[in-house]
Amino acid sequence: MLFYVVKGQPESCGRGCDRWIAADGKIDAAAALRFRKFLSQLGDRHLPIYFNSPGGNLDQAVAMGAMLRERPVVARVGRSVVTECGFEAQDGAACSRLKQSGRELHGDLWTRGAICASACPYLILGAATREIPPDAVLGVHSPRVVLRFNGGVATQEMRTAAVASGLERADRLIAGYLQKVGADPGLLALARTVKFTDVHVLTREEIARFGIDRREVAETPWEFENDVRSMVGKAALHLDGGEKSYRTLRWRLLCFNANQFELDFQRKAASDALSPTVSISNGELKPLFFTTHRSASGYEIWAMRIDRSSLGSLSGQPQFDLTETSQAPDGKRPSHVTKFSSEGLAGALDRLVATCPATVFSQVPVAARSGTAK
Repeated sequence: MLFYVVKGQPESCGRGCDRWIAADGKIDAAAALRFRKFLSQLGDRHLPIYFNSPGGNLDQAVAMGAMLRERPVVARVGRSVVTECGFEAQDGAACSRLKQSGRELHGDLWTRGAICASACPYLILGAATREIPPDAVLGVHSPRVVLRFNGGVATQEMRTAAVASGLERADRLIAGYLQKVGADPGLLALARTVKFTDVHVLTREEIARFGIDRREVAETPWEFENDVRSMVGKAALHLDGGEKSYRTLRWRLLCFNANQFELDFQRKAASDALSPTVSISNGELKPLFFTTHRSASGYEIWAMRIDRSSLGSLSGQPQFDLTETSQAPDGKRPSHVTKFSSEGLAGALDRLVATCPATVFSQVPVAARSGTAK
């Protein structure tokens, strides 16, 4: 596992945050020692730390988790892409040497598809504040016991007994650790049911129930994506009061030109909703209503045309309101208002505008001719 500091775009790691610690790769047998040395060199800089790891050594993960409890740190799941690596693979030898150089590097932070599995979730539990992004993956399974016998050939009975002893020791280690960090022991009970050759991806409900991240709203910042067609995206998971399951919400912003944009919104389709409406607003912005609406694969996709000035107003406040209405059986139209963060929108919008064509190339709403927002 490699540890290094990355400087990114403004607000790339939170409000007023542009630097973070990246912890990437397999948790090896010497990871805890290197981690302690790294934290010592970091001094009093309290930067958020993003883990992207398939797991590894359980003892080392627990030891590193204990170190996290010694500091006021925020632990998250995220993947860092270092600019200085150029076209080299991020896990290639040349890029790895850069990450081990001790230099502060530059790069982008991605949460979509980032992974923290096996021993990694136990490591994250050591942090006082844990924030699992809605588009990252947390996975668990039972421990794998690696046997090493010195002198002679071990019999099958010896191997069976050693594996049982190793699993018992791992259970005691994890159970004691979960108690110390205040996590639900049900996490260990679940992990025991999953073979070490498989992985169980935790649902958002399980992440909350086991005490890993109990936030009712988990969201990403607005992020610029330079793909076949450049866009700005945002994802959120929201637990409404009284509900037992989270719902997924996504936004996608594309440009027709430097002043005209399309904002798409995606949510799970509500089969009993009559004449639904969706709008966004904030303290300065009058409600803007999504005007086109279609369903695909169990989701509703809404779209609106929006200009640069309105987007500027939207990004000028820390939060924006998403207002959803539908007609009730009694004819009334109750409103459901949820606040979401505008974090990262200003910077992501600037990067998107730099890629926009000079003239309008299409008047057809993207949501009307494409599938669900990715």
